[in-house]
Amino acid sequence: MNIKRRKTRQIVVGNVKIGGGAPISIQSMAKTDTRDVKKTISQIKDLQEAGCQIVRVAVKDIDAAKAIKHIRQGIKIPLVADIHFDYRLAILAIQNKADKIRLNPGNIAKPEEIEMVVKTAKAHNIPIRIGINSGSIRDPKHMVKAALNYARVFERFRFNDIIISLKASDVPMSVEAYRLISRKCNYPMHLGIQLQVCLKMEG
Repeated sequence: MNIKRRKTRQIVVGNVKIGGGAPISIQSMAKTDTRDVKKTISQIKDLQEAGCQIVRVAVKDIDAAKAIKHIRQGIKIPLVADIHFDYRLAILAIQNKADKIRLNPGNIAKPEEIEMVVKTAKAHNIPIRIGINSGSIRDPKHMVKAALNYARVFERFRFNDIIISLKASDVPMSVEAYRLISRKCNYPMHLGIQLQVCLKMEG
C-alpha cells in the first residue's frame, strides 16, 4: 500500500532519524524504576530484541536523572528521558547524556525554566518532545492549541528540534487532534495509542 506522508522537519534522536522522509521508528518505555540501572538495562535490551528502536524512561527525581548516564552506557538504542514536574531534572538528564527529553506543558510551563532547558538541549544538540496528555482537555482543538502555544515558546528561544505528541484515551479524539495539528505545523509527530499493547511510532 502506498501511503502519502506529510512533509516534516527531520529530527535526529541519537542515531535514529525522525520525520523528513525517514522510516517510521518504533518506541517503547521501560517500566522499571530508572534508578535501578541493572534492571532497566535488562528490560531495554529485551525491548530492543523485540524491535524497539528508541526507548523512554521516567525521570522522577535526581537519582533517576543521574542514572541516565549509566543506562546509556549499557544500551545501543537512543534513550529518552520523560521529565516529571521539575525543569532541573530535564537539565540534569541532558547533562547525563539523554538523547531526547519529553516535557509536559502542564508540568513545566514557566518561560524562564523552559529557556534554561532549551539552552541546555541546544548545547548538547538533542531534541525535545512536547507531550500533551488530554487530562482535563476534552477537545482536540484545545489539545492542538496547547501544543502549538508551547512550541511557540521554544521557537522564541530559536529552538526547532521539536517532536509533538497528543495523547488521549479516546482513540478518535487522538486521531482528530493529529489531523488538525498536521495542517498547522511541520514538526514530526509521536503517535501513541493505548491498546492491549501500547504501540508508539514517530515520523
